[in-house]
Amino acid sequence: MNPATQDRSAPSGQAPHRTTVDWDLAVTTATKLLRPGPVVPRAEADVAVHRLRELAVDAEVHVRELTGLGHGLPLRPGEVVDRPGWVRAAVQGLAALTDGALPRQPGAFGGVLAGTAGVQAGVVVAFLSGRVLGQYDPFSGGGRLLLVAPNIVGAQRSLDVPGEEFSMWVCLHEGTHRLQFTAVPWLAGHFSGLVTTLLDTMDESSTPRLRDLPRRLREAGGVVDLLQSPAQREVLDRLLALSTLLEGHADHVMDAVGPEVVPSVRVIRERFTARRKGGGLLDRVLRTLLGVEAKVRQYAEGAAFTGHVVDAVGMERFNTVWTGPETLPTRAEIADPAAWLRRVQP
Repeated sequence: MNPATQDRSAPSGQAPHRTTVDWDLAVTTATKLLRPGPVVPRAEADVAVHRLRELAVDAEVHVRELTGLGHGLPLRPGEVVDRPGWVRAAVQGLAALTDGALPRQPGAFGGVLAGTAGVQAGVVVAFLSGRVLGQYDPFSGGGRLLLVAPNIVGAQRSLDVPGEEFSMWVCLHEGTHRLQFTAVPWLAGHFSGLVTTLLDTMDESSTPRLRDLPRRLREAGGVVDLLQSPAQREVLDRLLALSTLLEGHADHVMDAVGPEVVPSVRVIRERFTARRKGGGLLDRVLRTLLGVEAKVRQYAEGAAFTGHVVDAVGMERFNTVWTGPETLPTRAEIADPAAWLRRVQP
């Protein structure tokens, strides 16, 4: 059993307290709801898996050269997974990030809440499992860069772009995320600290609604509705600003590495951006409810911030952003990069 789902010991005579989310049930639910990926001949699949592992290393070399971050750190391949593998890894990462911060509920009532939240988390993860191309998880297993092979193949086919170039493009994005956390030692602790503070400051009146937390953590509006105090909203703003910076920086880098490494980068970006906005009515509704649309806005807003600052002062001075928590942009500064420059680099 996942340690994050085990009952915590309780004083003699008292009912045990359970975690708010049954993560084992989340994995089970998501696995049952998974859709099959594209059909790929075994020999072709084996070649693709091997090449993705290699490209993860090559991509990080290019990212280091562009950003100036991470020189001297060991280069490691990526982990290539299928959809069930990504589900297990994603849930493990969520459990590691939130374990100890989510409140405990006693006895049978706690079990019901944990089960409900586990099912809801499983539905969300199942939905995302067919869309996520890659992910860097700094919170479990010492840091894991995951590449979801069937989704990369499926996206490349639907976009009708060169397979090797698209795989490299994806690896550039995920390699940037890995470098953000490995080259900036304080970042993972700061991120998890914000999440812990956010959850710790939720008062008891919020507890019944915590069954929705796995979903609400993916929608800014839902979390805002969940929170009760200005202090909670302040922490959320810092978390959203950091997340927007990380996603936008990765999007900027994957394109800025550019034509020499990925000759079709402009075509890929144009078609991929259209794909992010696409889907049928039901898909768009689900994306909105699960906060995917807010995530898409983060890519655009964060990339615009990064591009503005790099154009204004260069990549080396942009890297001032990684000095410490005090140099991170606020949500207002994400929308107004000149304000960040005035504050941090007067």
